[in-house]
Amino acid sequence: MSITRLIRPIFAKRLKYFEAYATQAEDIQMRVLRRLLTMARDTQWGRQHHFAEIQSYEQFAANTPLTNYEDLKSYIDRMRHGERDVLWPGRIQWFAKSSGTTNDKSKFIPVSKQELKDTHYAGGFDSVALYLHNHPDSRLFDGRALILGGSHAPNYNLKHSLVGDLSAILIENINPLVNLIRIPKKETALLSDFEEKRERIVREAMNKDVTNLSGVPSWMLSVLDHLLEVTGKKTIDEIWPNLEVFFHGGVAFTPYRDQYHRIITSPRMHYMETYNASEGFFGMQSDPTDPSLLLMLDYGIFFEFIPMSEMDKEHPTVLPLWAVQTGCNYAMVISTSSGLWRYMIGDTVRFTSKTPYKFIITGRTKFFINAFGEELIVDNAEQGLAQACTATGAEVKEYTAAPVFMDDEGKCHHQWLIEFSKQPADLNAFAQRLDQALQAINSDYEAKRYKDITLQRLQIVSARQGLFNDWLKQQGKLGGQHKVPRLSNTRNYIEQLLAMNIQSE
Repeated sequence: MSITRLIRPIFAKRLKYFEAYATQAEDIQMRVLRRLLTMARDTQWGRQHHFAEIQSYEQFAANTPLTNYEDLKSYIDRMRHGERDVLWPGRIQWFAKSSGTTNDKSKFIPVSKQELKDTHYAGGFDSVALYLHNHPDSRLFDGRALILGGSHAPNYNLKHSLVGDLSAILIENINPLVNLIRIPKKETALLSDFEEKRERIVREAMNKDVTNLSGVPSWMLSVLDHLLEVTGKKTIDEIWPNLEVFFHGGVAFTPYRDQYHRIITSPRMHYMETYNASEGFFGMQSDPTDPSLLLMLDYGIFFEFIPMSEMDKEHPTVLPLWAVQTGCNYAMVISTSSGLWRYMIGDTVRFTSKTPYKFIITGRTKFFINAFGEELIVDNAEQGLAQACTATGAEVKEYTAAPVFMDDEGKCHHQWLIEFSKQPADLNAFAQRLDQALQAINSDYEAKRYKDITLQRLQIVSARQGLFNDWLKQQGKLGGQHKVPRLSNTRNYIEQLLAMNIQSE
């Protein structure tokens, strides 16, 4: 008897709740908001902003300011030192370490027990529920789950309080029953040295029957490539013949898709995207034929959205979920059961449907290029690279891009530093196809490229193998959930990378 068949009914019960997403979104979100306000009304933040008196969304928006990490940093630091009832009731013991701000190397996002249960673990459960629903022949639980995580460390030496990657926090607090089907073992999963961790994961997993993978595409690919090196096999199918799904998130999958298809050739292999960040679990792919993500409405997160066209305004328009439109680019604002209130997370999304609310991630509010009015976002870059790879047979492993404000000839253009896993035969032809694709995708970029008047054709620099990993290692960000910044309006990142690229030549 298949274990998956026995367990499937437990997950099937959740499916009926998703039906309400299409018709009762406003009611669901308002119930979430009322619960958040009720639970936090006696915190310092709740008293300051009169949560006990709020009766409507409009009152909440009027009483509570938009915030970012800098606004909440002093509150969070007091929480890290053990103070209770600051942004959320009780004492927060866990803090997810995330990429930093302008003034700090790292952000420390509070993760309450409430959020672990209602948001992060609920997201993992629902991902499995939807996957099993879409794949009735799945034998997911008949083998092992390879879950790739980060590491954690003591928080100010407070007892039982830790900081670390969100994935490490989830592994540390996971239901013990999950450990029966999960690999690697806990002490391996929480190692801080990624290279040592990768070696130990490979040794522990190579002789197991792995049916599913979970993690960030870039880091999981590094593990799988090393697994092939150690075993001498050509494909992952030869090692894990029953592998059937990769639950992935953290970075866009598009640049890695061809590389995964090359090393995992089974027609039974599936890929399911999830949108899980340090701040919360926001969405997942509910339909294998649709790349859009279903917005999860009942996870203890209240959503608001700012039109990207108003992000530079002192008082931008802020919309509740039920007021958004499809096809528009929005910056996401969240209020959570860990005490992030009207918090601008920094991600941008575009809705593709409102019944139910489905969206695609278009980038980051700070990761874009708009040096010349071209408004190039990460979604444009991913689409353009995919088209250029298809046309030339190339495969992109990592990349970053930034503007060149004026070269030796007084010309302006974008400079792309790309590490290829499969080099194009003609780098100039690849650059031409990428440039053409970006013009077709983005009308602002096309306008600025008109007759090379404002913006000249982009330049591509080929990066040596391992450059981006070496840079992340230098920054102390190798492994875990750390990501390469894809686009930047400044040359800070690309100049560091270019210097390392030259030094190795």
